[in-house]
Amino acid sequence: MESRNGYIQVEIKGKMAVCHIFPAVGDGDPVDFVEAEAFLSAHSFGSYDKTKFRQKLSTGEEETLALGLCDGLEFSESMTIKVSLDRMRAVCRFMPPTMNGNLMTAQDILAQLDKKGIKFGINQDAILDFMGNRRYAFDYLFAVGRQPDLGRDGKIEYFFNTNPNLRPAYNEDGSVDYHNLNMINRVNEGDLLARLTPEIPGQPGKDVYGKDIPTRKVNAKYLRYGANIRISDDKTELYSEVQGHVKLIDEQVFVSDVYEVPADVDNSTGNIEFPGNVHVAGNVRGGFSIIAQGDVIVDGVVEDAMIQAGGQVIIKRGIHGQQRGIVDAQGNVICQFIENAKVYSGGYVETGSVIFSEVNASKDVIVNDHKGFIAGGVIRAGGKVESNILGSSMGAITRVEVGMAPEKKEQYMILQRDISAKNQRINKLNPIIKNYQDYMASGKQLDEKTGAYLNKLMDELGNIRNELQKEREVFNSLHQELLNSQHARVVVRRDVYPGVTIVISDVAMTVKDKRSFCEFVKAQGEIQISNL
Repeated sequence: MESRNGYIQVEIKGKMAVCHIFPAVGDGDPVDFVEAEAFLSAHSFGSYDKTKFRQKLSTGEEETLALGLCDGLEFSESMTIKVSLDRMRAVCRFMPPTMNGNLMTAQDILAQLDKKGIKFGINQDAILDFMGNRRYAFDYLFAVGRQPDLGRDGKIEYFFNTNPNLRPAYNEDGSVDYHNLNMINRVNEGDLLARLTPEIPGQPGKDVYGKDIPTRKVNAKYLRYGANIRISDDKTELYSEVQGHVKLIDEQVFVSDVYEVPADVDNSTGNIEFPGNVHVAGNVRGGFSIIAQGDVIVDGVVEDAMIQAGGQVIIKRGIHGQQRGIVDAQGNVICQFIENAKVYSGGYVETGSVIFSEVNASKDVIVNDHKGFIAGGVIRAGGKVESNILGSSMGAITRVEVGMAPEKKEQYMILQRDISAKNQRINKLNPIIKNYQDYMASGKQLDEKTGAYLNKLMDELGNIRNELQKEREVFNSLHQELLNSQHARVVVRRDVYPGVTIVISDVAMTVKDKRSFCEFVKAQGEIQISNL
């Protein structure tokens, strides 16, 4: 048996009107009181007994209800149209005419859709289905928009390790092995380095009103490369021309030798600047700097020096920063300890301990040696912070922030201040410009100097509004990222001490009691603590 939704139908008997109630059949929905009441009201029936009407609807049986006096005129079948919020679906519902009223034709239906502005994706088969088997109080999908074709982004496939996992191994006794770190991507002459698959543009879609839905802009990719590399005739493949070390830096492929420093970076070497990788067999002494486009590996200690790398920084011992040392890497930073220094990483930071330092990582900060403690300073990570011990029994001021990459959070704060300043400037300009405009509206003329000044103010206002719109788009995107950081967490594998401040996204808390083996996460708008 075919299912059918329940509905009502009016019969006109002279100057009297009667409502016939047809219950649902099979799995159909029962008569909706609100919809039925609205239908009767639309046809000027309002004096009937609504309580009795509701009771008759609830019986699930075929019933009748006297509606009272009427004008005696028959009315036709009716259709309502609802368009989804995304304007991609038009759903129609029909209510029956009076017993002797007229039925809608296919032309009537198309005319109503056109009157509503629905022009695209009309399903003629669905309309014919209704015409052949009328079902009332039932949703018919009469129009569906076309989603945009998103196209395909350009893609580059690299045939070498572009993100080497240089996390240090652990010895059998649990200590961290900072000495055996293989970070060289060796390449031979003629080796294929990369292959480009070009982008395919997307196609716009259309909503049911016939308006274009823009497709996304596909990302084009281009093979970027440095010296010692050959590109194929069709510009889609890269080959090495020499034997050396291959590295991907800011989507540019480099093949170069490693610059070796056999001892310390000190007076004997001076500052070092190299377009590839740098390997220091000794220490980096205070006051000196290394700037490399690739990786920097230091077998010894980095004192109050500056290291800047386009790749990773590996310090097999640690950093004695003396409040002046800075390590800034586009990739990961791995070292045995960080003491009184500033560290910036575009990837993760892995170390054995952090003492009174500022550590910033776009991804994670892992402090996981024997002691594995963070005591004093500020730790910022886009992902998680993990440590055995957080804070200290002596109350060292320690702050841990997770949920957004530090550089993005800094951009977020700058935009927040700039948007506020621009709004203040707009609030100052608007009344000044309005006064001049009201003055001219009264029929008076501005002199040449004042007119030029007004034009200048209006140009400034327009420029500020354009800049404000762009900044708000970036700010809103960053704000959503800040609110939706699902993987941000702080993991404590042993003890966290009172006085430690935890910030996850936009929520902060200060630890009041010592806790052990716990994890801090953001849930339901607040920071919650759970046991590991």
